[in-house]
Amino acid sequence: MLDLRKLRYFLTVAEELHFGRAAQRLHLAQPPLTRQISALETELGFRLFDRTSRTVTLTAQGRHFLPYARAALEHARLAQDIAAKLAAGATGQLVVGYASSIALSELFSQTLQAFAQRFPEVQLTLVESASGSLHTHVLDGRIDIGMSRLLPEPGQTDVEVLSLGQEPLVAALCSDNPLAGQDEVTLAQLSEFPLILFPSDYGSGLNGSIEQLYRRHGLALRPGPAGRQITSIIALVAAGQGVSLVPQCTRTLARQGVVYRPLADPEAWVHLLILTRAQSRSLLVEAFMGVVGELLQGRPALAPLA
Repeated sequence: MLDLRKLRYFLTVAEELHFGRAAQRLHLAQPPLTRQISALETELGFRLFDRTSRTVTLTAQGRHFLPYARAALEHARLAQDIAAKLAAGATGQLVVGYASSIALSELFSQTLQAFAQRFPEVQLTLVESASGSLHTHVLDGRIDIGMSRLLPEPGQTDVEVLSLGQEPLVAALCSDNPLAGQDEVTLAQLSEFPLILFPSDYGSGLNGSIEQLYRRHGLALRPGPAGRQITSIIALVAAGQGVSLVPQCTRTLARQGVVYRPLADPEAWVHLLILTRAQSRSLLVEAFMGVVGELLQGRPALAPLA
C-alpha cells in the first residue's frame, strides 16, 4: 500500500518543480525529501521526475500518475473528516419510527427541524409504523428511535421508554352530527355512535388508550369502520361513517365536513413516548435526545417510565 506521506511529498514537488522550495513548504531538509521521492519511485517502478542541476520536470509517467495521487490524498482527507464527524456524532444515518398520529404533533415537527438544522450531514430516515411494532423495531435495530403511544408490557427492560408528556383526546365529528353544535361532548354521548379506530390487529397505542377509557367509564364501544392512518380515519368521519377520538394535534388536520370538540372527561388523554435501546445508545441517538430535551425545557423533564 502506498505511503500517503510520500504521495504528499510527490504532490508538493510536482507543484513547485523545485526540490528546495518543496522542502521549505514541507518543513524538511532537501536531502530527506530527495530520498523519500527516490524511495517512492523505487516502490512504483518508474521515475516521477527528470532532474538536472537546473531543472525538475515530470516524466510522462509522473504526469499520468499525478491526478491519481492527488485523488488518493483527497479521499484520505475526506475519510479523516468523516471519521472525526462520526466520532463526534455529527454525521451518519438515524432512523426514526413513529406512529401516524404523532406526525401531526408540534413536538415531532419541531424536533426534526431542529435536529436537521444542527446536524445537516446526518441522513434522517423516517418510518411510519404502528405503536405495537415500534418496540420490536427498536430492539432489533431496524430503527434507532421510536415515537409511540403504547406503554410497554410490564417487566420489559430491553428498551428504555421516556415520557414526553400526555396529549388530550378530542372528538372528531362529521359537521352534521348532532353533537357538532356543542362546546364539548361526553364519552357517554359518543358511545351512541360507531367509533372509528385503527384496525384491531394493527397494534395501535391510540386504540388501547381509547378502549381503556371506555372500560373505565363502563361504556360499550360500538366499533365502526377502521382506517390504517389518522388521515383515513378523519376521511371516514367526514363521510359520516361514525365518530372518532383522536389526539389534540389532529386538529391541525383541517378537513371540510369535520369538526373537533373537546371532551368533558379530564382523564381522556394519550401518551407521547420515545423509545430507545436500553444499552449502547449511539452518539446520534444521544444528539437527537438532546434536541428533544431542549425543546421540552419548561415542561416536565424526560423521565424513564417504571
